[in-house]
Amino acid sequence: MADLLVTNFNRNFTGVSATAANVIRQQAGRYDMALVGRPLPGCPDPISIAAARAASRRHDPAKPFAIWHVRRNTEMRAAIWARDVLRLPIRIVFTSAAQRRHSAFPRWLISRMDAVIATTEAAAAYVPHVRAVVPHGVDTDLFTPAENRSSAWAALGYGGQQGIATIGRIRPEKGTDLFVDAMLRLLPDHPGLVALVVGRAAREHQGFLKGLQARIAAAGLGDRILFPGEIPAGDLPRMIRALSLVMQLPRYEGYGMAPLEGLASGVPFVGSDTGYYRAFSAQGTVGTVVPLEAAEAAAAAADRLLSTPDQLLDFGRAGRDLAVTAFSASAEADGIDAVYQDLWSAG
Repeated sequence: MADLLVTNFNRNFTGVSATAANVIRQQAGRYDMALVGRPLPGCPDPISIAAARAASRRHDPAKPFAIWHVRRNTEMRAAIWARDVLRLPIRIVFTSAAQRRHSAFPRWLISRMDAVIATTEAAAAYVPHVRAVVPHGVDTDLFTPAENRSSAWAALGYGGQQGIATIGRIRPEKGTDLFVDAMLRLLPDHPGLVALVVGRAAREHQGFLKGLQARIAAAGLGDRILFPGEIPAGDLPRMIRALSLVMQLPRYEGYGMAPLEGLASGVPFVGSDTGYYRAFSAQGTVGTVVPLEAAEAAAAAADRLLSTPDQLLDFGRAGRDLAVTAFSASAEADGIDAVYQDLWSAG
């Protein structure tokens, strides 16, 4: 029996997976619920789609139906099949973060949802049936500040005295090349700083990666701009809390969790003007937003923060407070629950 079934069909741990996991950990104690598909860190063991269909028939009699909460095209398709073909007593909720027009097939899928939750006001403009705007939240119990950042950084074993990182897939859309540009400008003036490019490059982006590595080698910074690959989700909080700064320079981002995970860890950020980064920056009091394609401006912003340790510390403390009070996973779960309750009460 289940009143809430949350789907995760992607075998890779993506940004969507991370945001879903944050909420599911909050929801696990609130409902008779099940995760469907692939496992997520810290979440209940998943069940199969067949088991989810069976569980949907045995929901709480006090509720008129079970809710399937979906986040991807494949998950919307499975839920629509369950509701419209198998005639299961369910309603479908979709979370949308994209701040651009969806292509034709996703638009049709979204039009079949019973309720849509947008993560930002901008995202809400591109989808129908929006019941609420609920920003993604960060797990502030998992992402926490380091007791001693210098010791935490040393324990990672990357060398140097401080760390700065960009986190995400290595590809042009994520601005990995812009991060490298910024580091080539920044590192010569900060000899104790080591930069990490955290993530992996898909097969089609191997040439892009090799080009970046060649530029770094030519600059003589191969031992200070490192590519540790994709870090397991369970190890990410330990890595982020050891950083002095997070830098994300995507050319497009629907939302963007890395700066928020940094703020929860007491780590300020520099980010491009996309996603929800401007809201995270709290008008420049916990992070700095620079224009798109502005590697030089990003390097200058990072230089200002790293050159003023007291301000860096103040930004980190204020960032932690902002994450706890305005962008927690618990607050996101509350906003989502209001949509569920509205659906259940309407019958």
